[in-house]
Amino acid sequence: MRQRINAFEKGQGALKAMYGLGIYLAKSSIEQPLLNLIYFRVSQINGCAYCLDMHSKDLRAKGETEQRLHVLNAWREASFYTGRERAALAWAEAVTSIKEGNVPDEIYREAINQFSEEELIDLTLAVITINSYNRINIAFRTTAGSYKAGEYAV
Repeated sequence: MRQRINAFEKGQGALKAMYGLGIYLAKSSIEQPLLNLIYFRVSQINGCAYCLDMHSKDLRAKGETEQRLHVLNAWREASFYTGRERAALAWAEAVTSIKEGNVPDEIYREAINQFSEEELIDLTLAVITINSYNRINIAFRTTAGSYKAGEYAV
């Protein structure tokens, strides 16, 4: 597929606000490896090749295992994700794929048992942010493969 527009080059003014979200999230109380895991999972759901390339490289550079990345799509069936990761993944999936106009109470209860209210707000902001980046990259067919680990936040 050929890239339509380089939104990160041509849309610098518009994207400046989104960069601020990334800066905030990088300093939030949610640990960076978990944020990157969420970014990767949401990008799987949305089918964003650019973001999958980016976040897999960032995760690997920070010590994430190949096994956990390869199995992430089936995290519910794997025993090697923590309770906090499971709650975050369930929350991220529910917020990304809102069905019937809500996030189920059981997923909220699981998340609020693992995260403080402030953390859950930050986690929600992270999900919203990566969904936005996914949609920009998919709409403009941002070319995957050239990202170098640590090059950008979110």
